[in-house]
Amino acid sequence: MANRSILLCLSLCFVLSFHSCIARQQGSPRQQEAGQFQQQNECDIRSLNAQEPSDRFQSEAGLTEYWDSDNEQFQCAGVAVFRRIIQPRGLLLPSYSNAPKLSYIIQGRGIQGTLIPGCAETFQSSQQSQEERGHGEQSPTRSLDQHQKIRQFREGDVFAIPAGVAHWVYNDGERDLVVVTLLDTNNNANQLDQDPRSFFLAGNPQGQEQQGQGQGQGQARRRGGHERQSGNIFRGFDLRVLAEAFGVDQETARKLQCEDDRRGSIIRVERGLQVVRPPQDQREEEQRERGNGLEETVCSARLRENINDPSRADIYNPQAGRLSTVNSLNLPILRHLRLSAERGVLHRNGIFAPHWNMNAHSIVYVTRGEARCQIVNNRGQTVFDDNLREGQVVVVPQNFAVVKQAGERGFEWVAFKTNDNAMINTLAGRTSALRALPVDVIANAYQISREEARRLKFERDETTLFGGSRSERRASV
Repeated sequence: MANRSILLCLSLCFVLSFHSCIARQQGSPRQQEAGQFQQQNECDIRSLNAQEPSDRFQSEAGLTEYWDSDNEQFQCAGVAVFRRIIQPRGLLLPSYSNAPKLSYIIQGRGIQGTLIPGCAETFQSSQQSQEERGHGEQSPTRSLDQHQKIRQFREGDVFAIPAGVAHWVYNDGERDLVVVTLLDTNNNANQLDQDPRSFFLAGNPQGQEQQGQGQGQGQARRRGGHERQSGNIFRGFDLRVLAEAFGVDQETARKLQCEDDRRGSIIRVERGLQVVRPPQDQREEEQRERGNGLEETVCSARLRENINDPSRADIYNPQAGRLSTVNSLNLPILRHLRLSAERGVLHRNGIFAPHWNMNAHSIVYVTRGEARCQIVNNRGQTVFDDNLREGQVVVVPQNFAVVKQAGERGFEWVAFKTNDNAMINTLAGRTSALRALPVDVIANAYQISREEARRLKFERDETTLFGGSRSERRASV
C-alpha cells in the first residue's frame, strides 16, 4: 500500500513538472500578447496622408498593386496592403505568406482552394474503366482526381487565411475580380520580420512583374518579399533531389521550377478550370456554413463571411446608412488570426460619429464615393483633414479620434482592424462618452451653462450613424 502511495505521488509530481515545463516554453496567452506588444512600432505620428498604390505589376491575366508599407502609418499599424485584379478565367497561383491575411471582395466572384496541412482530400471524382463496365465486373472505382475543399466566394465576402497556409484563387465569373488584402505583419504568428513575404508554389512571379516596376523601385526594402520575388520555392532545390522526392524524372522536376515562365503570378486558364466541386447554390452554402462554430474542425472551419448584405447590418439608420462587422464571434477563425473587419455605407452627408478605436488600429480602404475625414492625436492635433476617395487607404491608429462625413455621392468603405474583437467608443450620440457624463460635469468641464450642457448631451439621439445636416433633418421632420 505504501509503495502504491509513493508511486502515485511520483506520478503526480511528474505530470505537474511536465505541464510546468510546457507552460514555461509556451507562455500564457497574456504573456504572448505582452511579448508581441513589446515589439510594436513607433506611432508618434504628426501627419497622415491618404495613400494610393505605389507599385503595379502586370501579369498575364491580372494586375497586382502594392501600397508602400514603408510609410510611417503602415509601420505604426504593422500591416501591409495590396490589391489584385484578376481577369475572367484568371488563376492566382498557389502561394503562402509569413503573416495572416484578411481579404475583402470588392467586385466579382470566384472559387478558392485553401491547402490546410494534414486535412483529407474530401472532394473526389471517380470512374470505372470502359473495360470493367463492359464486362459488368464489380470492381473498385478508379480515382480521377481528389483535392481539398473548394470554397466559393462573392462580392462583399471577407476571407481569412492563416499565416503559412497556401491557397489559390480562380475567377470563374464574367467580369474582373477585385480583391483588397491586408497582411498583419506585426502578428505574433509572423516570426520573421516586418517584410511582407509571399512564397509561391508555382510560376515565376518575377516574369512579367519585373517588367512593370517603373516608378517606386526605390521603395523596395520593406516590400522586398513582393518586389524581389525571383521565382517559386522549387527554384532553389537541386533537380536530382526534387526528382527523387516526387518520384519523377528530372525533366518533370525541372518544370516545377518554371524558369522560362513569363506569365507572372496570375495566369490565364484558356479552357476554364476543371475541378471537382458541388453545384453552385450560394444560399444553401451560406446556410450550411453559418453557425456558432462549435461544430467546426480545423479542416472544415469557415473562412469567409459576407458583410455587404444590407439585411445583415449591425447598425442601421435609414437617413444615415449602415454598418456591419465581422469578428471572432461570427467568424471564429478570426480568434486565431486576431483580426476583424468593418463594412460601412454612408448616405449623402451622413456622419459616422466622432469615435476612437479602443483596442485596435483601423486600416480604412474606400470602396466607393468620397468623404471628409478628420483624425486627431493625443495632443489634440489634427493629423489628417482631407477628402478620402475611392481606392485610397488611410490608417487610423489606436485611440486616435476620427470622424467621417460623406460627400454628395455617399461614402462606402471597408476597415481592417488589428484585433479579433475590435471595439469603438463614440464621442457623440446616445451611447457616447459625453452622454454618460453628468450634466454638471459637462457644464464645468467646458465652462458652459447647464442648458447648453443638456443640449450637448441630448441633442443627438442616434447611436453611431448620424443623418444629414441639422437643417436637412429638421426639414424632413
